[in-house]
Amino acid sequence: MNEIIQSLFDRKSVRVFTGEPVTAEEKELLLECAFQAPTAGCQQLYTILDVTDEDEKAELAELCDHQGFIAKAPVVLIFCADCRKWLEAYKAADLAPRSPGPGDALLAMADAVIAAQNVVVAAQALGLGSCYIGDILENEERVRQLLALPEYVFPAAMLMIGRPTQQQKARPKPERFPGKYTVRQNRFAGWEHMERKDFQDMFSCHTGPKNFGDWIRAFCQRKYHSDFSREMNRSAQRWLAAFFTK
Repeated sequence: MNEIIQSLFDRKSVRVFTGEPVTAEEKELLLECAFQAPTAGCQQLYTILDVTDEDEKAELAELCDHQGFIAKAPVVLIFCADCRKWLEAYKAADLAPRSPGPGDALLAMADAVIAAQNVVVAAQALGLGSCYIGDILENEERVRQLLALPEYVFPAAMLMIGRPTQQQKARPKPERFPGKYTVRQNRFAGWEHMERKDFQDMFSCHTGPKNFGDWIRAFCQRKYHSDFSREMNRSAQRWLAAFFTK
């Protein structure tokens, strides 16, 4: 198999790192790879925060559902959807730009996440491990203050990067759903309501010895109905409020 494609199959989230640091040269290369990502209109609608302050990392670990490994990660990068940079550029050129709207926010979020994925792929190629942290969307008030995020800028993705331990290297990668449940031909129509047996087949890669009903109930309680999920939705409304009110 092609080396790049193989690395995509091999890559998995890593949450435990060795004490060996990521070199300055490696970090610079990772960031340069981010800049090479596809971007809408070549606008690069994102700003990357390279978090190096240990106290800030420790607080982020607490704000992101008390995940201590965040504070121990050698590299912490936050990819912010940034609709402010171009807005200010237009004003600097003596223009009268409209306020950013929901479409601008979604486009900037896509730009930021695409850039982050370039870093994930590059890290894998360098033998580094990475993990996305979606919980950066939570606790909007404190995160905004901590990161000094202005209006029209919000965190789209957070990445931990470091050298994986041997245990993390050996840990099996979780299986993905069969492609027939993820790819639709031309239209979504006909797949709005799948039967229970379809879901049983779809989730068979995850349920293991438990049956579908037990597994999905536990997952729903642990994730979908969790306090952190409700908090994420509350904060997301606040992150995006400015894009809907002007």
